[in-house]
Amino acid sequence: MMTTNSYSNSLQTTILEDGASVRSVVDLRKLVKTYKGTAGIFTALKGVDLQVEPGAFVSIIGKSGSGKSTLINVITGIDRPTSGEVIIDGDHIHTFNEEQIAIWRGRSIGVIFQFFQLLPTLTAAENILLAMDYGVRYPRAERPERALYLLELVGMVDLAHRLPNSLSGGQQQCVAIARALANDPVLLTADEPTGNLDSKSAEMVFHLFENLAQAGKTILMVTHDNELAVRAQRTIRLADGLIVDEFTNC
Repeated sequence: MMTTNSYSNSLQTTILEDGASVRSVVDLRKLVKTYKGTAGIFTALKGVDLQVEPGAFVSIIGKSGSGKSTLINVITGIDRPTSGEVIIDGDHIHTFNEEQIAIWRGRSIGVIFQFFQLLPTLTAAENILLAMDYGVRYPRAERPERALYLLELVGMVDLAHRLPNSLSGGQQQCVAIARALANDPVLLTADEPTGNLDSKSAEMVFHLFENLAQAGKTILMVTHDNELAVRAQRTIRLADGLIVDEFTNC
């Protein structure tokens, strides 16, 4: 039985069957994001409310321009909301300044990109070590061992000392996932993580996400692949900056 915790009334909670409550990892309230351009003002998100419980694996789908990437960018602090609240594991990040956002992101969020974004002059292990330097969560003496542990977790430990350009796309994405886990983040976000991979590599990477979710990691994944999306625990569909549908998958 999960112990009931006392949280601030301002935090969204999920009520469990035994009456206990658990704080949402993601709590978005009336989230609005607008951009100003030469063509005028474009509203990418139009009052989105969303709560994601700990350990959930959530896929986000929708047509191009529906607001998927904007939603992920606001959750990770890459973009700032125009209005509304962004509360991640109790942190009201919409109130943070840029320095606070950078420190928070390094410690709390693991970001996985479509095009890997590994530093080409660093080995697989060194890419992970660099992420740990930013997070400052683990003592320096423990970091090399943790980097190898994470590479073993994603099946890449034998390639620890290889440069990214000597790895396949699927292998690079697995290293990028290990890097995202470097500081044991409360939330993993992935924007089209299989979009640049062949079907075999995409399946390998997605299976890794499934294993991480089973181990208790909270994951938000944007994808254009509906077949992969329905394999997540929960799917959210965006259209024109609004959540228009969401369902739990079997």
